[in-house]
Amino acid sequence: MPYHEFFPLGDSGVIVKLGKAIDESTHEKVKRLSDFLQEHLFPGMVEIVPGFTTVTVYYDPVALYDPHSGQIPYEKVIGLLEEVIASTRGGTAREPKLVEIPVCYGGEFGPDLEDVSRHSGLDPEEVIRIHSGRQYLVYMIGFAPGFPYLGGLDERLATPRRATPRTAIPQGSVGIGGSQTGIYPTKSPGGWNIIGRTALPLFRPESQPPSLLQAGDRVRFRPISPEQWQASWEVTR
Repeated sequence: MPYHEFFPLGDSGVIVKLGKAIDESTHEKVKRLSDFLQEHLFPGMVEIVPGFTTVTVYYDPVALYDPHSGQIPYEKVIGLLEEVIASTRGGTAREPKLVEIPVCYGGEFGPDLEDVSRHSGLDPEEVIRIHSGRQYLVYMIGFAPGFPYLGGLDERLATPRRATPRTAIPQGSVGIGGSQTGIYPTKSPGGWNIIGRTALPLFRPESQPPSLLQAGDRVRFRPISPEQWQASWEVTR
């Protein structure tokens, strides 16, 4: 039987663990379950949060409490989720969306490009070519609203996080942290190596959904010049 486990999260949540490794096979299971739950809310369900290997389901225990059934709300939710997992097994998640992200690499936009270059032993131009030369999978959104954790980074570019995090990283900064790459959607602290910046807004509170990227989407970076970045910034701000 395919692996899955349940863990309680306080008195109003359950964590469904669907795999033991961060890979595309586990991600497919996470997406399949979260997609189904988004479209088929069961009574009392409040919210779902997909992760690398898990889907966290929040529910209203009062709405699910039935004094005559003898079941506590957590047990009832587990039963419902077992049925959903069984019914979605072998299916497919939604078709992924491909989003192109224009990025100005290096200079004031990417102050750590040289550090990544030295760590990898590659010229900065080669780092840019490799980073922008493939598609990335959005495993999850986290850390900050709209922040995408992207899988698929070429192992040659894997670079440890900075020993001392910065207190403020500009909105749109593209970074590398370990074996992942990601984009800071808003100005925030952070310890990733910043190699470029995009003017494309990733977090738009007035939109629905507010995050441009969703788990399961695909991302490709397109190098642009500082002049092109400035023109994009003036259009989108």
